[in-house]
Amino acid sequence: MTDRTPIPVIVSGAAGKMGREVVKAIAGAPDMTLFGAVDLNPEHLGKDVGEVVGCGPLEVPIMNELQSILCSAAQEKQPAAVVDFTHPKSVYENVRAAIAYGVRPVVGTTGLSPQQIQELAEFADKASIGVIIAPNFSIGIILQQQAAIQASKYFDHVEIIELHHNQKADAPSGTAIKTAEMLAEMGKTYNEPSVEETENIAGARGGQLDENIRIHSVRLPGLIAHQEVIFGAPGQLYTLRHDTSDRSCYMPGVLLSIRKVIELKSLVYGLEKIL
Repeated sequence: MTDRTPIPVIVSGAAGKMGREVVKAIAGAPDMTLFGAVDLNPEHLGKDVGEVVGCGPLEVPIMNELQSILCSAAQEKQPAAVVDFTHPKSVYENVRAAIAYGVRPVVGTTGLSPQQIQELAEFADKASIGVIIAPNFSIGIILQQQAAIQASKYFDHVEIIELHHNQKADAPSGTAIKTAEMLAEMGKTYNEPSVEETENIAGARGGQLDENIRIHSVRLPGLIAHQEVIFGAPGQLYTLRHDTSDRSCYMPGVLLSIRKVIELKSLVYGLEKIL
């Protein structure tokens, strides 16, 4: 797309941990231009987003009103995108607003319910607007999930442990839920009980999703994002683990999603669908 007009991109949640990385990645992408930056932290209001994130001046001020920027982006000749890394409580309305204005959302914020995703998919279909919702933008996680699908053909017992920093607002992570959903789609029921279990403390065995797959969430300072998918069988364990040491690992997936969402006419859930 380098021979075309650069894609205008809005970053919502621009001063957050992921938003800062997205701003820097877009600033360095020759086929994109940073059209707007939104963040609700009053400390950053009006400041140059490039100065805030540490990549030098970009002449894009941080604003606290998403819809006005969406309205302006909708008037651009080139279809625009908005990358959302905000909060589970606001992401649904953010995405609906973007679709209404004809701006293509790329969503990394987790916490959307299956019903909300379905509603957004129907709204996107009616508007013929592309949307990408990705619980995780890391290629390593996609590979882990694919390996888990292969392992599920041979193992009947599996549990998932996800570990994140203690500022993550939702649990379990969207990545863990997506991994469990992918395993559940294999058409088998896991973890047939061998004893009648009793939880002496509620939740000690984690949350249970479809097909008896349990997810355990850990929240501690010092962590970024980590996931283990553990398969068990008599005499052996098979552990798939992915560790994030720097949020820059998500940026190739984010940039790919921005390029792809411009071409879509409907909602896609999961980065693996566009690879």
